[in-house]
Amino acid sequence: MKNTNLKLAIQKNGRLTEETIAFLKQAGLEFESSNQRLYSDCKNFPLKIIYARDNDIGGYTADDIVDLGIIGQNLLYEKISNVKKLLNLRFGFCTLIIAVPKESKIKTNLDLNGLKIATSYPVSTQNYFNKKNIKIKIIKISGSVESAPALGISDAVVDLISTGSTLAVNDLKVIGKIYESEAVLIVNPKALFNEKKKKLIDKLLRRFTAVLSAKSNKYILMNAPEKVLPKLRKIIPGLKSPTISPLALPGWISVQSIIKEDVFWDVIDRLIKLGVQDIVVLPVEKLII
Repeated sequence: MKNTNLKLAIQKNGRLTEETIAFLKQAGLEFESSNQRLYSDCKNFPLKIIYARDNDIGGYTADDIVDLGIIGQNLLYEKISNVKKLLNLRFGFCTLIIAVPKESKIKTNLDLNGLKIATSYPVSTQNYFNKKNIKIKIIKISGSVESAPALGISDAVVDLISTGSTLAVNDLKVIGKIYESEAVLIVNPKALFNEKKKKLIDKLLRRFTAVLSAKSNKYILMNAPEKVLPKLRKIIPGLKSPTISPLALPGWISVQSIIKEDVFWDVIDRLIKLGVQDIVVLPVEKLII
């Protein structure tokens, strides 16, 4: 009988490795993680985790060697075929930028017309400059792209950065941005047409979305005058409705709700103006909606 356990490929060594492993464990998956391993079997879920080179994960997924992969979205932009993006994972943020030497007379993208650009992302680079109607010559490099101008290989570079420290070390300055990237979950579409695998993928997605929802929400408890309840419910509607309980003190109620992280402080300021007191804020470990 064919094994219907899922196979997930993740980065063995690289910028996404630690955050990927942490994310999987936040999703409740129990497995041994070590850079010496080629794979790990989950102890509490029918999933085999394959440790692979970053550039191989898309190919493994496309070729049906694994069902799922976690890669940087930047690799999808390099035209990996026969895979589908399932979920943005909200970690591993970085930016594909255009940079030139600090002393260069090149100020904008237009100044690159007819010049050479070194990059490990030729497809993304060519597409960007084609849209701008700027003719360039791409020098494809695997490895330390930032050194290319100093070695006389190119006039500029297109590279992925997270902090910009490597650019500073190599005396480069940013003159443009092509796109933002983050870690994403990809799937081979064949797995979605396998009934047993599809059910497992849905269960895995439920775990992943619970972790992501928890990161973007806060759990809040507070005491409030009962008379402000109508206004309070407009400020914090909760997922469906806030939980409201009477206090022993007449005219006062206890309220519990969920608040979005991105509007948290604005909501807190509005609650305080209403006369809300004793506000307690707690992190949400998982949020299953």
